[in-house]
Amino acid sequence: MRKNDLVVVCGAGGFIGGALVADLRRRGVRRIRAVDCKPQSAWFQRFDDVDNRVLDLQRREACVEALQGADACYNLAADMGGMGFIELNKARCMLSVLINTHLLEAARTLGVPRFFFASSACVYPGYRQQDPDIPGLAEADAYPADPEDGYGWEKLFSERMCRHFHEDFGIECRIARFHNVYGPFGTYDGGREKAPAAICRKVIDARRTGSGTIEIWGDGQQTRSFMYIDDCIEGIGRLMDSDVRDPINIGSDEMVTINQLVSVVEDIAGVSLRREYQLSAPKGVRGRSSDNMMIRRELGWAPSTSLRAGIEKTYAWIFEQMVGDSPAQRDRLARAS
Repeated sequence: MRKNDLVVVCGAGGFIGGALVADLRRRGVRRIRAVDCKPQSAWFQRFDDVDNRVLDLQRREACVEALQGADACYNLAADMGGMGFIELNKARCMLSVLINTHLLEAARTLGVPRFFFASSACVYPGYRQQDPDIPGLAEADAYPADPEDGYGWEKLFSERMCRHFHEDFGIECRIARFHNVYGPFGTYDGGREKAPAAICRKVIDARRTGSGTIEIWGDGQQTRSFMYIDDCIEGIGRLMDSDVRDPINIGSDEMVTINQLVSVVEDIAGVSLRREYQLSAPKGVRGRSSDNMMIRRELGWAPSTSLRAGIEKTYAWIFEQMVGDSPAQRDRLARAS
C-alpha cells in the first residue's frame, strides 16, 4: 500500500474497524475514509484527521459514494454481535449480504483494485464442532457447507462473491475468517458483546454488587479460542500485503473452555465466584478453535498474544468504563479484593 492511496474502511465505527483506522494512521496512511451507518457519536473510535462519513452501506448508492476514488476497500461492516445476538437475529444478520454485494459491485464499477472481506469462523459446519475437544478448524473444513444459521451463511455466501468477483472482474480480494476477536474499545454490554467482554463485565459487576455469583451460558465446558485485537489488525495488514486469495483463518489456536476463561478473569480480578449455569441460554457450538497451519505457511506469522495477556488489558479497559474515577467504587472494589 502506498502512503497516498485512498483507503476506505467500511464498518469503521465498529470495534475492529475503529482499531484498523487507528493502525492505518499509525502506519502513515494519509488518506483514509471511515464509513459507518451509526451516528459518529456512537463510533468506538473516531479521528478528526480522517474523512468520516455516515452511510447505510446496505444501499447501493451509499456504497458508490463510499468507494469514489478508492484504491483499497476494507469491508468490516455487518449487523452482528455475540452468540446471544446472532442466534436471535438471523434475518438481520443475513441482510448484511447487501453490504458486501453492493460494495463489490461498486468496486467493480469504480475500478477499485483491492478488496478485503471480514468473514468469520461461523462459516465452519456444525457437524465438525460437536465435541469440546475438537482439533483446530482448517480452511478446507468449511465444505461440505453447514455454517451457523443466518450469520454463517451470509459470510460463506459473501466469500464466494469475493472469489467470483476476482475470477470475473480481476478485483484482488483477501478474505479473513476471524475467530472471536476481543480487546479494549469493544462492546461489553447491551446484548452484542462476545464472551471475553461479557465475562469481564460480569466479574466486575459481581465485585461492585458483592453478589458473589456469575451467570455462565451453557455448562461452561464448551471450548473456544479468543484472539486479541492487536493480532487481528496485524493479520489484516499481512494478508492485504500478500498474494493469498483463498479464505484464511486469523485466530488464536489457544483453545480453552468457557470455565477456564472465567477462571482467568477471576484471577485477574482477585475474586472467586459461585457459578450459575444457564443451560437454556444461547451457547453456540460445543467446540471451536483455529488451525493456523495455513497462515504460518502463507504469511510466516500467526496470532501469538496469550489469553492471559489480552484479558488483562481488556479487563482493565472495561473496569475503567464501568467504574471510572469514582473513589467510592474504587474503595469498595479494593475491599472486595
